[in-house]
Amino acid sequence: MNYEVQYIDELNLTQLANLKYQRIKRVLDLSLSTLFLVVFSPLLFLIALGIKLHSPGPVFYKQKRVGKNGVPYDMFKFRSMRVNTDQDLHKSHVQSLIKNNISPKDLGSDSLKLKADPRITGLGKILRKFGLDELPQFINVLRGEMSIVGPRPPLPYEYELYSNWHKQRLKVLPGITGLWQVTAHNQVPFDQMVQIDLNYIKDMNLLMDLKIMIYTPVEMLRAKE
Repeated sequence: MNYEVQYIDELNLTQLANLKYQRIKRVLDLSLSTLFLVVFSPLLFLIALGIKLHSPGPVFYKQKRVGKNGVPYDMFKFRSMRVNTDQDLHKSHVQSLIKNNISPKDLGSDSLKLKADPRITGLGKILRKFGLDELPQFINVLRGEMSIVGPRPPLPYEYELYSNWHKQRLKVLPGITGLWQVTAHNQVPFDQMVQIDLNYIKDMNLLMDLKIMIYTPVEMLRAKE
């Protein structure tokens, strides 16, 4: 038996299966994102109106993020913060989480989120609690910068602290939701979060993506802090 030829054939089959999955994933992303934006347009309008009436500033917020293969892009969110706020508090917090691999227990909390963030508006707290500020990212999905399911994209000042193995989580398109969000959202140290993302990348398939999509609204309704 020619083991070398067999190995190449198996490798080609694996690559072909992955290519087929990626194509289906992209079609699913486009179809579901379009459907969501159309069906939930009244909700999106009400959120936009609430933001406009609640505090001065734009409805949408463009935030620079690091995407697939380290390529930066502008990620869309509903604005949940006051305009012209200082980012140093959040930057210091998340960089400490990465550098020290801090767990919620180390903070005396059940979450790694920054508590009492002075940048957030009253309405913004509600939007963030239920993940509603993330909904405009379906636009990023349509633009091909994100997928519905994938690792969350880091901020540039997070990415600059990444080790080489951390950067492996950016081998695929970032997602609006992902395995980390539905299994351990803000409740595990940074290195463990990266490992969860790498496990997703290693085993990613259509069934897993669909399960994550189904579990995401459940997690949103639970509204973990």
